[in-house]
Amino acid sequence: MSERPVTPLLDQVATPADIKQLSDSQLVTLADELRAETISAVSETGGHLGAGLGVVELTVALHAVFDAPRDKIIWDVSHQSYPHKILTGRRDRIRTLRQKDGLSGFTKRSESPYDPFGAAHSSTSISAALGFAVARDLGGACETGLGDAIAIIGDGAMSAGMAFEAMNNAGHLKKRLIVVLNDNEMSIAPPVGALSSYLSRLYAGEPFQEFKAAAKGAVSLLPPPFQEGAKRARDMLKSMTVGGTLFEELGFSYVGPIDGHDMEQLLPVLRTVQARASGPTLIHVCTRKGKGYGPAETRRDGGHATGKFDVVTGEQKKAPSNAPSYTRVFAEALLDHAAQDPRICAITAAMPDGTGLDLFDQRYPSRCFDVGIAEQHAVTFAAGLAAAGMRPFCALYSTFLQRGYDQVVHDVAIQRLPVRFAIDRAGLVGADGPTHAGAYDIAYLANLPGFTVMAAADEAELKHMVATAAVHDSGPIAFRYPRGEGEGVEMPAQGTPLEIGKGRMIQKGGRVALLSFGTRLGEVMKASEALRARGITPSVADARFAKPLDAELILDLAARHEALITIEEGAIGGFGSHVAQLLAENGAFDEGLRFRSMVLPDIFIDQASPADMYAAARLNAVDIEAKVLDTLGIARMSSQRA
Repeated sequence: MSERPVTPLLDQVATPADIKQLSDSQLVTLADELRAETISAVSETGGHLGAGLGVVELTVALHAVFDAPRDKIIWDVSHQSYPHKILTGRRDRIRTLRQKDGLSGFTKRSESPYDPFGAAHSSTSISAALGFAVARDLGGACETGLGDAIAIIGDGAMSAGMAFEAMNNAGHLKKRLIVVLNDNEMSIAPPVGALSSYLSRLYAGEPFQEFKAAAKGAVSLLPPPFQEGAKRARDMLKSMTVGGTLFEELGFSYVGPIDGHDMEQLLPVLRTVQARASGPTLIHVCTRKGKGYGPAETRRDGGHATGKFDVVTGEQKKAPSNAPSYTRVFAEALLDHAAQDPRICAITAAMPDGTGLDLFDQRYPSRCFDVGIAEQHAVTFAAGLAAAGMRPFCALYSTFLQRGYDQVVHDVAIQRLPVRFAIDRAGLVGADGPTHAGAYDIAYLANLPGFTVMAAADEAELKHMVATAAVHDSGPIAFRYPRGEGEGVEMPAQGTPLEIGKGRMIQKGGRVALLSFGTRLGEVMKASEALRARGITPSVADARFAKPLDAELILDLAARHEALITIEEGAIGGFGSHVAQLLAENGAFDEGLRFRSMVLPDIFIDQASPADMYAAARLNAVDIEAKVLDTLGIARMSSQRA
């Protein structure tokens, strides 16, 4: 590991109050040291690098001008908040980022009073900031006080409908509210949509660069001697530009665009807005994702997310694996089917690389659609495609699909439209913690009439499930799979469509049956081996489907065993609940069956390695073994974990 950077000025900063003692020239130096410290810390922990590097100067300037924590600085998504954490009393823990019992990779209310609002999904900041602003004016109270509310939102997050809902409401209420639009021309992937083109036009013309604050700024915010000149410049240029701004039409005073890496522009603008703003104000700041670190600047995603890396080369340090990732298996399987069926198309919401659809886009660009951070639209767009006879695959992370749930119900399920949902990042995901844990999709999809819900036990099963979805036209279908590498099983040359609602027997035994749904099957088999050493050979089955259930398989297992235990990587109300309902309706409990359901606990599990998170959830092999012994009433050795 390379040596840590020398940061004499940053060493003097324990809280933002210390920043206010520095001159403007010292703030420039402080930003340089903060950038070096951020790079050094993330090289040791991994995490979201590029976004934080892009807002280093902005972070320093915000804390120099505003009075946090009384003033509420709210970071949208907040994956760019590492520099903010360093400046707000958490530098001594910054190398615990995203680790077990360490700092969160996002803002977190319970972690610091300088994190007034937690976030890890996009487009919530303006709504939250407006809530703080209204509470302030209504006399609300909190321990740190209520001052200004400042939302920092990226251009990608601004493309989501919720951001515009909040701006529309803020413009109507006319409360003093400051929104900083961090325009780096990139969210995770390159920008898409009309908004990004609009923002580009705002600063693309060379003549406008020298008139940044004057020609396009909010004239009323400037000192009186400059207002008349600024107004003339604005009037002169207005007919040459795009005709005013969208933001002004929404009721915001618009200032910018300004260079987000130039303290000589940032500080005066922030100070003027802080002193003079009376209503909603938007400051348009242009930044570069990964700024100041070559390996991040040159990456396609701006160094969005990274594992541990070498500071000098930027090379990531990854453990070798012979197994393909689940995401890659999905992507390649989908390509195979798309080659045979021109009706297959793919939709993602600003995550083409993360979902593997970048490969699809390279091969079939006319059939691949990145709709931006707009999951609601993605779902209904897919529904429209399905209604028109296409075979759409909507590839989203489990937690991002949550954002489009009403559309799943109203636009897809009720109309029985055959939208295929490829649900990535199912189960516990590790360092991103509870905000990205795919814990709820089984429960929120399997309760919908007519939905088919599958979970892959391994990468070969995933390939079969892609094939199943590709030919399933009788209603909506979803298949879920985790983050990371597969199990290393032998892969079939081609996927084979599965019989809908049919599971598979893995192993026949006696006394107890273990019914797995998803990738815990590997842990189930380990538990089976441990139980066999005790003289208990359980039956093991892979359910494959949470809906429709394989009633024949489940009722047969219930009839032939003393106990039946389900295991899944989902919350209460999912697969196990559906099995319990089936058993109850068929009188299985009347015959004395002992039934247990192993699910994720009713808590949010903080970030750690996936293995540690599943240990905390008690869903590992040792926990499955213990559950079997407890259910059968067999005493365990005291040395084993309860």
